Amino acid sequence: MAILVVGSVAFDTIETPHGKREKILGGAATHFSLAASYFTPVRVIAVVGEDFLAEHEAVFTRRGIDTRGIERAPGLSFHWTGAYAGTLNEAETLGTELNVFEKFEPKIPVAYQDSEYLFLANIDPVLQAQVRSQMRNVRMVCGDTMNYWIKDHSSNLAKVLRELDVLLINDGEARMLSGESNAVRAAAKVLSMGPKSLVVKHGEYGATAFFCNRSFAGVDDPSPFRAPALPLAEVVDPTGAGDSFAGGFYGYIASQPKLTPAVFRRAMFYGGVMGSFAVERFGIERLQDVSREEINERFNLFREISHLGDEEI
Repeated sequence: MAILVVGSVAFDTIETPHGKREKILGGAATHFSLAASYFTPVRVIAVVGEDFLAEHEAVFTRRGIDTRGIERAPGLSFHWTGAYAGTLNEAETLGTELNVFEKFEPKIPVAYQDSEYLFLANIDPVLQAQVRSQMRNVRMVCGDTMNYWIKDHSSNLAKVLRELDVLLINDGEARMLSGESNAVRAAAKVLSMGPKSLVVKHGEYGATAFFCNRSFAGVDDPSPFRAPALPLAEVVDPTGAGDSFAGGFYGYIASQPKLTPAVFRRAMFYGGVMGSFAVERFGIERLQDVSREEINERFNLFREISHLGDEEI
């Protein structure tokens, strides 16, 4: 089942205690599509500049990702510069150059109209709503956002939230969106805004799924489900970990014939698997070269540390 992802394909300049990389391939759509491509076909809609070369596109095509929706525009691609220190929990943004991304207007190729799953990556909610309105027949819609859109574009974001089956955000974004400091109350408030389910990412502490009272994916019991993170001996670069989690999570769901509670729970673990690969090296260095055997091995490790049997996940 093909996933259509709309988001950023960009270049990142990143510095961590492990070193520095200049203008490496990044962006939400890049990390998401690479992670999801290990489970299901992926199609990308984004805009890039003249600095996006054949070697960069080859990163996508080697994974079988459909790049016909990547628009080429005169100028330079979106460029983000950030630095991490200490526990690597949060990046300090040193520079944001939107470049061609500033005037991004997603265009959906005719060949993409039959996509069955839609992922609205972290972009202007006005653009997210436009894409959603053109893809009314998808089976499922999953979306992301960030503090900038929550703080200054809340009315437009509210329209998008009502259209989502799953919203994926982190702890801080959940608190900001809800105005609640308690995680459970924050989740309840966010779900009241429209999403059928909410996945809150906790970084190195895993992720928690919350469900509204309406039945979703066969989940009649709205009790939360927590998936741990895999303990790693070394984290090199956390950039894109959340988008990689989303790609593993949603890619697994799209690979299954039916969405059930067990599929949703397994998807949470596969999200953690792909996020754990992403942070092991800079940018997409690790994520673009993972084997299916490594994915399965790490999934089984997640299951072991959670003490869960096959019937439970």
